[in-house]
Amino acid sequence: MAPTSNVHARSHSLLLLQKLLNLRDGASPLTLVIDNLEQPARPILNEFVSRAKIAKTQVIFLSLTTLKKPQNADIFIKAAGRDLQSVRKELVTHYPAFNPLVDKGKPTQRAVVIIDSLNALAAAAPQSLASFLSSIITPAVSIVATYHDDVPIVLPRSFSEYEPHPFTVLCHLATAILKLSSLYQEIERQKARNRSIQEPEWGLNEDREGVLVGLREKGKDQSEESNGVVVHMELRRRSGRTVSEKFIIVSKESASPVLGKVCLLTDHPMFTTATDGGETGEGEEEPESTFNLGLTEKQRKDREGIVLPYFDAQTDIGAGEGGRILYEMGREDDFDDEEDEI
Repeated sequence: MAPTSNVHARSHSLLLLQKLLNLRDGASPLTLVIDNLEQPARPILNEFVSRAKIAKTQVIFLSLTTLKKPQNADIFIKAAGRDLQSVRKELVTHYPAFNPLVDKGKPTQRAVVIIDSLNALAAAAPQSLASFLSSIITPAVSIVATYHDDVPIVLPRSFSEYEPHPFTVLCHLATAILKLSSLYQEIERQKARNRSIQEPEWGLNEDREGVLVGLREKGKDQSEESNGVVVHMELRRRSGRTVSEKFIIVSKESASPVLGKVCLLTDHPMFTTATDGGETGEGEEEPESTFNLGLTEKQRKDREGIVLPYFDAQTDIGAGEGGRILYEMGREDDFDDEEDEI
């Protein structure tokens, strides 16, 4: 049975992720989802939208690259090529009413703003990125924004080299960061680590001409691995403490809101260590090793019966006379009288 502290830590991590996905009580005003070509953010965004629809939370989709309105979005706003002030005015008009005096800090109606790509916004107005995001956050509205990690941002010439990069600003502003990777690729990397061989690479990291997205082996598309997403969560609490954990989310695309399966990465059979499920004695911690370091009952009794030399050296000697060294010379010992006199 696992230690109680590990069980509590596991349950606490799962509750934090569930609270973040449900956007309960404004768990994270600004959630930054970092994806790439190998693992798009669509499954995670669908998970946010599905939970919002179940909780009857208004879903506002702010489009910078998307052309058509998503199926479960309540409001669709196009922001590509528009002034940020006009976008903000239109966005605020769809927010639910919130009165701090009447609602006592807890809004009765909440809304979530989904931003499909911050790369275009960061490239168009990098200096206004922080002020724009801060101006559209309210106690009743949370923002879930996507940033494509492998899409370069072409900054304008007016951008100073001494200013922080827009991605650095986003990571500083975000109260929660979800970095995504493919479960299939993580499993293949873990297999390589278990065999002590070089980890495989996919897509752009292969450094092969013309390759943008890595290919998968045949027969892998129908398994749970193809739909699973590894989420590295970094949640920043109000106290300033950061909680980091890795999860697996397996979502299913459906016309109706369907919740995905959520578990810790260490709960997956491929990432479970040998010591996670092993039983140890009460209050005893076994050393981690590939071989048994324990003693049998016979070895323990033999060890207790050994009389060490310094115990024998203290017998029959009065107080204050010190100890004596017990040593029997063997045939191989070279005894020299002259050296002994020195």
